[in-house]
Amino acid sequence: MNNYVITCCSTADMPASYFEEKKVPYACFHFLLDGKEYPDDLGKSISFPDFYRMIADGAQPTTAQVNTEQYINLFEPILKEGKDIMHLTLSSGISGTINSANMAKVQMEEKYPDRKVVIIDSLAASSGFGLLLDKALENQEKGMSLEENVQWIEENKNKLHHWFFSTDLTSFIRGGRISKVSGFLGQALNICPLMNVNNEGKLIPRNKYRGKKQVIREMVKRMEEHAQGGLEYSGKCYISNSACMEDARKVADMVEEKFPNLNGKVLINSIGTVIGTHTGPGTVALFFWGDERTE
Repeated sequence: MNNYVITCCSTADMPASYFEEKKVPYACFHFLLDGKEYPDDLGKSISFPDFYRMIADGAQPTTAQVNTEQYINLFEPILKEGKDIMHLTLSSGISGTINSANMAKVQMEEKYPDRKVVIIDSLAASSGFGLLLDKALENQEKGMSLEENVQWIEENKNKLHHWFFSTDLTSFIRGGRISKVSGFLGQALNICPLMNVNNEGKLIPRNKYRGKKQVIREMVKRMEEHAQGGLEYSGKCYISNSACMEDARKVADMVEEKFPNLNGKVLINSIGTVIGTHTGPGTVALFFWGDERTE
């Protein structure tokens, strides 16, 4: 049953220790910062605090998705071992990296006709992508075959909710995800937009709230409304943040108080350097299993 390997991208934003413990191979995105290229290697080449401090000081990083050659380098050693691959990519609503992965799949299956490479569009990002990865690994550990696991992920990936807010809209404005007028007005009025990822894996602004306290309450309220089982939710819950641990901790404390049956404590991760290039500092994201995501 376990004659396949689950792989993913660095943008799953899980700790380096998680990938090491679970033995998950991953493809690194890259980013350019102050004229130097870095791999998105989970904070090894440049620490998350340093990265976000540089952005706060005015640096404007840019990102590069994983190319076909990098995916071939990821896939080929696994196929040579006689194992198949289930690869989860960053949402196609955010990045075109799935195209490179599919090109690598075609080349590798031609070279290794007895092997199979399945590419799955996660429709997820950051530690939401990580939560989907975690479920795929759990399914594998329970004995699901490659085909069974792929079917489960495809049928359930849109039940994974992403809700997030940011207290600093600078990077969202620069990236065009929030209009300049709305962004600058929001900054002036201390507006914190509540956003989520829709069923196409795209980032969508949903509501606007005045100040952190209100947006935190409203974000947790969305979990009450959408989580599987409501307040009896017994699944895992992840949070990721970009240099705002205090805000992330407030969200985690509220979630743990309202959902006493959680599967363990809320796991708080750092938003990685590639996703963080687009969010900048000041973003908190909440991830959990819920009802079907819709437009």
